[in-house]
Amino acid sequence: MRLAVTGSIATDHLMVFPGRFTDQLLADRLDSVSLSFLVDTLDVRRGGVAANICFGLGLLGSRPALVGAVGRDFAEYREWLEDHGVDTESVLVSQTRHTARFLCTTDEDQNQIASFYAGAMAEARHIALAPVADRLGGLDLVLISPNDPDAMLRHTEECVRGGHPFAADPSQQLTRMDGARIRSLLTGATWLFTNDYEHDLLLSKTGWSEAEVLDRVGAWITTMGEKGVRLEMAGLPSVHVPAVAARRVVDPTGVGDGFRAGFLAGLDRGLPAERSMQLGCTLATFVLESQGSQEYVVDPALFAGRFAEAYGPAAAAEADLFRTVHSGQFAS
Repeated sequence: MRLAVTGSIATDHLMVFPGRFTDQLLADRLDSVSLSFLVDTLDVRRGGVAANICFGLGLLGSRPALVGAVGRDFAEYREWLEDHGVDTESVLVSQTRHTARFLCTTDEDQNQIASFYAGAMAEARHIALAPVADRLGGLDLVLISPNDPDAMLRHTEECVRGGHPFAADPSQQLTRMDGARIRSLLTGATWLFTNDYEHDLLLSKTGWSEAEVLDRVGAWITTMGEKGVRLEMAGLPSVHVPAVAARRVVDPTGVGDGFRAGFLAGLDRGLPAERSMQLGCTLATFVLESQGSQEYVVDPALFAGRFAEAYGPAAAAEADLFRTVHSGQFAS
């Protein structure tokens, strides 16, 4: 599958606060909050939604084309991604801005407070998809994930005009964009991705009912953390896939990106939506069990075992994971 993943490419600065944010909030002072959290650890990691998704896809044997904007400080990061199966030829390098930065503090309840500096990401609006399509010989799917809002709109419009199937993943940018822009982003999408909170926020900001959204997209996938994932399509019963139980919870950053990577890898293998969702849930748990969104390793035998444990050996056989174990590597 000729897959392009558009979106943010960033460096993550991840911190851990050994307490609860909510314990520091005064109910009668929420209109004027001034807090500083002394953190115990700082990890600087590679991140960005599009880069995280491409990294996961690469580990599962796909070769996605990453489309986004970075600074001149990207050279080492580029080498890392290429070494993990990612095509970075369509990444725009800014001459004036640094690569974007994500700063996130997580408390002991896995609540997060985060800020995002766009940096070079603001130049993603200058990237056209036509050269990407020409270079790859066409595009079977374009994932439009959180990015510079103007870039997201441009890439959506280009997909509609060019007839490229696309998946809408507005995620974090739902808080930044108004209803009209959100409606433009998702109308005509083959797939729509949100988490459960974003599901309700999208409905609130667009003014549409769930049925009206489903009339405008092919399928709506909602991730629900430990409760799993739900697939909805107009006129059909919803499909629920349970999460893969985590053996330890280390860091939730990038878990949703891991799900999307696994799901898209399933589509790349020609699997149906439910099996692809199961692949996504399995990969998401690998992310959850590691510190940082690109620091996990996928051993084929371990991955197949976790998948089969959660969904049964027949599902693993249909996903062709046992052949992967025997070959020693993932292949699309």
